[in-house]
Amino acid sequence: MREIAGNEAIDQDRLDAYLAAEGLDALRQSHPNLFAAAPVFVSPAEVMAVARLVAAIEAAIALPSYRNAALANAPGLARRDPGYPAVCMGYDFHLTPEGPKLIEINTNAGGLLLNALLARSQGENDGEVERETLAMFQTVWGERTPRRLVIVDSDPARQYLAPEFHLFCRRFAALGIDARIADPAELTWDGEHLRHAREIVDMVYDRLTDFALAAPEHAALAAAYRANAVILTPHPHAHALYADKRNLCLLSDPGWLLREGLAADLCQTLQAGVPPARLVRAEDAESLWQTRKRRFFKLVDGFGGRAAYRGNKLSHRAFGEILKGRYIAQDFVPPATCRFTPPGADAAQEWKFDLRAYVFEGRIQLFAARLYQGQITNMRTPGGGFALVKETEDGGQIRCQETENREFTGGFAATAWLLDCRGASPLAFDGEERVIARAARLGTHLAPSLRGAKRRSDPDA
Repeated sequence: MREIAGNEAIDQDRLDAYLAAEGLDALRQSHPNLFAAAPVFVSPAEVMAVARLVAAIEAAIALPSYRNAALANAPGLARRDPGYPAVCMGYDFHLTPEGPKLIEINTNAGGLLLNALLARSQGENDGEVERETLAMFQTVWGERTPRRLVIVDSDPARQYLAPEFHLFCRRFAALGIDARIADPAELTWDGEHLRHAREIVDMVYDRLTDFALAAPEHAALAAAYRANAVILTPHPHAHALYADKRNLCLLSDPGWLLREGLAADLCQTLQAGVPPARLVRAEDAESLWQTRKRRFFKLVDGFGGRAAYRGNKLSHRAFGEILKGRYIAQDFVPPATCRFTPPGADAAQEWKFDLRAYVFEGRIQLFAARLYQGQITNMRTPGGGFALVKETEDGGQIRCQETENREFTGGFAATAWLLDCRGASPLAFDGEERVIARAARLGTHLAPSLRGAKRRSDPDA
């Protein structure tokens, strides 16, 4: 159990000021539970373990045999590789005494700019994450800089994270791009160009949850993507390789990965960090029912906790529906917990949280957490929501109860962590400018929330 002291609460006045500067003055009234009232603390060891796990996953997905297996059952549109990466990947983890466990991967993970703004408002970064976010999109479009970019989602004004769409539009507009927000029904395909309001669209930032663009109302977008007439990101190919829940069965099979050529140490990393998962098949109904209490059932193309069932609460009727659908059964890993006193409460409460790593091309851009109570991360609990993630600078800020009688106390006084596609490596902290310069020479990134971190021994901290 992690204890969060009262003096570590989010500075709401600073957050309000930064939101107002973005034209989002009313956000905390319209979305009172978007941002959590307290941060979440993680240890440097957990940061490193997540980075190593992300690197191992990326290495596994690069295997030709993995890609063939992942694409074998993918829709036709998803089998086409457009030749550019997908933006805003989210790797979601539960932190356990044995290390982080991958829960799922999302290819249109929301919250990157919102969490970057939260971190900047609390002095955790100087805007570098937001600059890297724009650089991510620039990497995708390459030399095809879009004149017009549309952020697409179904009925976008009613989406809970719609304020983030406006943040993206402001960032794109600063680059001279005509950025818009639209429902997919507003798009048309004339056989040569994708259009919005009769004007040519060069790029689409896709926030739809129809990952294969199979719905009739997405036909124009699908046709333009198929014809390579528009840059679409994230795209169906990325979802098929990363986010289809069936891929968790591949990533949790170290024996198969080893036979297919993945290095033994990476197989061990995946075995430790990816909970076992298996396809649900009618012929396995008896064994799955008998072991249901230790499993979590997920729809293969589900998202956001929809059509997901905790096995210990499963009825016979629901189990029958699962057997008729397309599901996986993943070993259940409980979320980590912390205690803090939310505003207006008289006493500390217990909260669950997961850890999200926003990733682009194998690099971790930002860590964020989601604090919640209940069964899912629903952004409805007062005091909960997106939470700032901080690494511990002294043992007094975090207590990780690894066993019943043992506490882990971490420090971050003299080490920075370099993160790249190979994982994480320590670097002596002898001044922020020196560390950042050394990271640049090595072609690596500092974990964003570590930039500018001051030691408690620093008289200016």
